[in-house]
Amino acid sequence: ACGRCGRWGLRRWSPARSCEGGGARRRYSPRTLPLLPVRLRTFSLASLLLAGAAAAHAQASPTLRRIQEAGVISIGYRDASVPFSYLDEQQRPVGYSIDLCRRIVEATRRKLGLRDIETRWVAVNAATRIPLVVNGLVDLECGSTTHTAERQRQVAFSVTMFVASTRLLARKSTPVDRLEDLRGGAVVSTVGTTNLKIMQDLNQRGGGEFTVLAVPDDNEAFRMVQTERARAYAMDDVLLHGLIATSANPADYTVSSETLSVEPYALMLRKGDPVFKSLVDETLTGLYRSGEIEAIYRRWFLSPIPPKGANLRLPLSPVQQRVFARPTDSPDPAAYR
Repeated sequence: ACGRCGRWGLRRWSPARSCEGGGARRRYSPRTLPLLPVRLRTFSLASLLLAGAAAAHAQASPTLRRIQEAGVISIGYRDASVPFSYLDEQQRPVGYSIDLCRRIVEATRRKLGLRDIETRWVAVNAATRIPLVVNGLVDLECGSTTHTAERQRQVAFSVTMFVASTRLLARKSTPVDRLEDLRGGAVVSTVGTTNLKIMQDLNQRGGGEFTVLAVPDDNEAFRMVQTERARAYAMDDVLLHGLIATSANPADYTVSSETLSVEPYALMLRKGDPVFKSLVDETLTGLYRSGEIEAIYRRWFLSPIPPKGANLRLPLSPVQQRVFARPTDSPDPAAYR
């Protein structure tokens, strides 16, 4: 800085350069410069290096590049997949999957070196979730989606975050505990789900002993059982427990003991973006290793949850404990038995 006026001189010094500070001219040399400008230059260099690294990550990933350019990440959510992804009383997305995705949004912000990142919430259902991811309208689908080898041909999946199984929900007045109990009746499931395909395959192999009905969403399927238009609703057991817990009369319904399939849940993202998948997987496995996942699990499966304060009371299963201890992104049901 000039010894007379205090202005910083960032141009190269020369004896001819001086301050016009009120009369007498005072010359300065590099020896009189304080250390602060050097620190500023060092800080600027570090910032440039960090920005360069963020830009490199973004260029290597189509998803990260779009997020960095727009400052927006698009998250797909379900409106009624309790307790994974649903709307609370203020119509805000909440749930186990949503909590995991919020951690990933923050990890993405840090990776890209952004001061802030906007989350754009995109409603999806069983039929639209895969097309919206494939078409780039959703960066990360945070719901209750089963990872299958067939779906993997179109999209990519994170490491497994939960393991469910297909079971049957029925009224206690007309219970359905095993598949043979459906003989002569109708079972309903949701369009675009693995559960619907499983029931269609089982029915075909069994000679068409029951009728399989398809409806657009979980709430409509549940109403089919409530109004006795279907004997049972085939869906992932954890989602069935969520529907019962949040219904007006939970004591009226029961879930079968027979397991019809294994359903490994994962977050869904676009295929062909290994850099973004690595970021997603590293965030999830970090939660698993640190033990933070246990607190998140307790919040949604062992505590009262919005909007009615229902408690699912679903402790960690041995399979779920193994998934957290040894993370995998396998779609093979045998990996979870």
